Amino acid sequence: MEFHNLLYNIGDRLDSDELTSLKFLSLDHIPHRKQEPIDDALLFFSRLQERRMLEENNLFFLKELLFRIQRLDLLSNFLGVSREEMENELLIPGRAQIPAYRVMLFQISEEVSKMELKSFKFLLSQEIPKCRLDDGMTMIDIFIEMEKRLILGEGNLDTLKRICNQVNRSLLMKIYDYEDLIRRKDLTGEESLEELTMLDSPRESGNEPQMSDKVYRMKSKPRGYCLIFSNHDFSIARRDVPKIQNIRDRNGTHLDADALDKTFNALHFEIVHFEDSTAKEICDALKLYQSMDHNNRDCFICCVLSHGDKGIIYGTDGQEVPISELTSYFTGQKCPSLAGKPKVFFIQACQGDSYQKGIAMETDSDQQETDFKTDSLQKRYIPDEADFLLGMATVNNCVSYRSPLEGTWYIQSLCHSLRKRCPRGDDVLTILTEVNFEVSSKDDRKNMGKQMPQPTFTLRKKLLFPLH
Repeated sequence: MEFHNLLYNIGDRLDSDELTSLKFLSLDHIPHRKQEPIDDALLFFSRLQERRMLEENNLFFLKELLFRIQRLDLLSNFLGVSREEMENELLIPGRAQIPAYRVMLFQISEEVSKMELKSFKFLLSQEIPKCRLDDGMTMIDIFIEMEKRLILGEGNLDTLKRICNQVNRSLLMKIYDYEDLIRRKDLTGEESLEELTMLDSPRESGNEPQMSDKVYRMKSKPRGYCLIFSNHDFSIARRDVPKIQNIRDRNGTHLDADALDKTFNALHFEIVHFEDSTAKEICDALKLYQSMDHNNRDCFICCVLSHGDKGIIYGTDGQEVPISELTSYFTGQKCPSLAGKPKVFFIQACQGDSYQKGIAMETDSDQQETDFKTDSLQKRYIPDEADFLLGMATVNNCVSYRSPLEGTWYIQSLCHSLRKRCPRGDDVLTILTEVNFEVSSKDDRKNMGKQMPQPTFTLRKKLLFPLH
């Protein structure tokens, strides 16, 4: 394709947010004052040409930019380069032209939520006048403003680390990974280019998924059914069940249902929604899918969004369903076509009314072992047989948190981590560990409460959800 037509076709498919990302990633080659007049992709390409960063016989910087913002379709369709080819080329010493520092900041900007962005602005109001922190300011705008005021730079990350620690500690891991990379470079004189390549790269796990004895098969399309039970209206329960007459409607549950739908649809599951189901309706639906033929499917997922108590979830009629009953429908004996295949359950419900308190971390604690109580009568919620995974939003006896405007801590973190980590080839237990970290880092300021999710499993192999 003729050079200028090529640039035109690529530029025509980039939106304004992607242009902003490309400009930010190019700041080490085009200074900000030169970038300010750039308001479309073609003008941006012209500035790159002026800097000799983009030429007909040298398209690598453009390829790297598209790779970093994960426009792999443009990379493949117009530049004839696959993700794997880019990853291999970026492993060549000195090949990467976007600094690891800039990639790290961009990665953080992609993961900051709207509420976290507001928190960043508030915590920066001491260093940056409020008039500069307007409502339309993005995380990238904030980074640029911080760099202008010399409170952010390659060797000046203290302010950023302090704020990330307050807002979302998982963001700190991006900074620590970058600092580790720089330390290794200082020691060896070379960057760990493989880690630099993967900083913002959707990677696969090499040949591991082919090792059928260690990884569950996940090739069928659809992979399997994903049932989503989303209970909002508990008016019947308030009317008919005295002991839970104060139970509230679950405002915001649609946000969780939508997030689960988008996430597992992208992972090639067939989504089936159930709204405002009674206890009997939940059990009847599970019995129906228990009786189905799953021979041409590799997995089964069930997500329940409802109120609950210790070991149970509530139907909208206030009747109880033991969690162990939910999972028991899909044992090898009761559902033979799912035998040997992973059965995954995610339960978003309180498991009591206690608020889990945060505690200060100490070494060589002087607390006696008798100060800590364990529930020796806790039931097993999954069958003794293999291939089950149960992800609980919270531990026994404790509440879980839900925002009517943003959804629940657990489900939103789960979906975010699955979308981010599955393309990189991470297995589900690794992803759930990250979810534990992210959710446990949050605080309920009103009740000084914390939340700790709890996965339980009898998986025998690694469980991955590849995109292909």
